[in-house]
Amino acid sequence: APGSMSGSGPQGAQPGEAAEAGLQEAERDWAAAKAFYDNLVSKRPRPPKPQHAITVAVSSRALFDLVEERRIYEEQGVEKYVEYQQENENVTLKPGPAFHFVKALEHVNARLLELYPDDEERFDIVLMTNNHAQVGVRLINSINHYGLTIERFCMTGGKSPIGYLTAYLTNLYLSADSEKVQEAIEAGIASATMFTANKDVAYSDTQLRVAFDGDAVLFSDESEQIVKEQGLDRFFEHEQLNENKPLAQGPLKGFLEDLGKLQKKFYAKNERLNCPIRTFLVTARSAASSGARVLKTLRSWGLEIDEALFLAGAPKGPILVKIRPHIFFDDQMFHIEGAQKLGTIAAHVPYGIAQKYHKSA
Repeated sequence: APGSMSGSGPQGAQPGEAAEAGLQEAERDWAAAKAFYDNLVSKRPRPPKPQHAITVAVSSRALFDLVEERRIYEEQGVEKYVEYQQENENVTLKPGPAFHFVKALEHVNARLLELYPDDEERFDIVLMTNNHAQVGVRLINSINHYGLTIERFCMTGGKSPIGYLTAYLTNLYLSADSEKVQEAIEAGIASATMFTANKDVAYSDTQLRVAFDGDAVLFSDESEQIVKEQGLDRFFEHEQLNENKPLAQGPLKGFLEDLGKLQKKFYAKNERLNCPIRTFLVTARSAASSGARVLKTLRSWGLEIDEALFLAGAPKGPILVKIRPHIFFDDQMFHIEGAQKLGTIAAHVPYGIAQKYHKSA
């Protein structure tokens, strides 16, 4: 038809037929690649197909401590930065804020592969960085030094990686760059800005522990808007009136769902008591005044949370010290900062009305 865009599908094909043809072609490509690699002997597990995997994209500054390198980049420019990285490519980078989280994801993968050797529904960690390819050798050397299984790299040479996040079917993006995280959130990708803890603490090496705030993280910011604009009493009244109406989903609901799917794989093998994934809801809500709607929303979604902590406005930091999560997601910077001070690795989700108040402050 005049004005219509031409695609890669068969001439005259309808959009649905073209999409189906594209999927079939992608499946053929995967089959051909798998047939090739099946003839090569390797003990390393191969990356799963993106459509089966839970893809976690991590920036180089989230995975490793690149504070000094970032200073050189900002003060001396990109050429000196690349030169420094090449001169130090055999110097192992220290762990960054997402490092322990990635190690925990890989432990879950190892357990899954023991129970389901042929199943591809597991985590696939992708290094997603706007670094130049010349820096790649140091990143690879550091990844191999720590024994991390990160096979997919995306190095964009200074360009925004957001378009590639979509192509990689990314389920979660973690970065130290708040602008890129904001861009990813606006593109509909679950994302958070990583912050290093101010104290060293011991993290579990046998169980992935993930803590979520509720409003504007797992849920929409609908209720938070009422708190900010109409006050706490109106919020309590609103929540009790709408107790049986599920909250709309927030940006991290999909990731909790992904964790729940993997937990059920362990339960199916009678491993509930030995499950390597544990989830926590850590919310400033009060249980009696506004907790029922949250729990009923999770139930309506068919999701379980292992532990729910309603703090009624109390600081989250001391509770998080007891939980020791590998990552804690929250939309409000004062909760992030409080968690940091007491040794929790926190991830800021720039979503909802709290961002408006944070910027004005």
